[in-house]
Amino acid sequence: MTVTPLPGGARTRRRRPELASFLRSRRERITPEEVGMPPGGPRRRTPGLRREEVAQLAGVGVTWYTWLEQGRPINVSAQVLDAVARTLRLDAAEREHLYRLADVPPPPAADDEARTVPRDMRTILDGLDPLPATLVNARSDVLGWNETYAALFPTVVDAPDGERNTLWFAYTTPPCCNPILNLQEQAPEHVAVFRYRYSRHLNEPGWRELVQRLCAASPEFARLWATHDVAPPRPCDKIFHYPAVGTVATRTTSLDVTALPGTRLVVYTPVDDESRDRIAWLRAHPEAAAPPHRH
Repeated sequence: MTVTPLPGGARTRRRRPELASFLRSRRERITPEEVGMPPGGPRRRTPGLRREEVAQLAGVGVTWYTWLEQGRPINVSAQVLDAVARTLRLDAAEREHLYRLADVPPPPAADDEARTVPRDMRTILDGLDPLPATLVNARSDVLGWNETYAALFPTVVDAPDGERNTLWFAYTTPPCCNPILNLQEQAPEHVAVFRYRYSRHLNEPGWRELVQRLCAASPEFARLWATHDVAPPRPCDKIFHYPAVGTVATRTTSLDVTALPGTRLVVYTPVDDESRDRIAWLRAHPEAAAPPHRH
């Protein structure tokens, strides 16, 4: 086995000592009896499992695991790291922490987990009424919403699975039915922020599939995606037009939901009294924001 330079440079080197300490602490908390191994008797000096026992249970080489726990610059694959995580009985947070310390992209969460809206978030969404608010995941799939959001964006909330996504709505809705008035102005930053999030999910099929579908359905998205521009998320101005009331100007604010990593609460705040009144009218007349025809 040879030691080869790792991608990540100084960042990876800084993480390896932390990785070594973390693995050692998780190994030492598991007793041999918990994993069906002989207790080892009173002469056993290790408080938990030995390194060779972890390697045996995970199906990896003893030397490889020893070097990993020593923080040496060895290559680590997601499959082998996952075997180590199972052996050490890491929970979801510990598993994600392990992947980050090893500088390996964590595998995606199950779709069912990513789409579950906790009851407290449902209460928060409803409590924000009459401000339009929605819960979206990192991929911009819409997971939950309140009545005002549904009144303003019926096309989104009524969309089938796979299309209930704010990016899909913005870039595939025909101009005659798209209420986003300043899409051309916001589009470059919109796509750049999505790429910023995409870079953390490069190995996930769902993300790649969404990008492929968007590029095929929207020449504008494909053009912007090809620029490779990237930008961190920040509040932005979004202006909408509805034939029944006219222009509605809002400021969007995204709040990360710590209980659901990668998920954010997006709130649309009207920037003037006129927009506030128009949102209130649309909430009272939810049918008014529906597209005038079908495609």
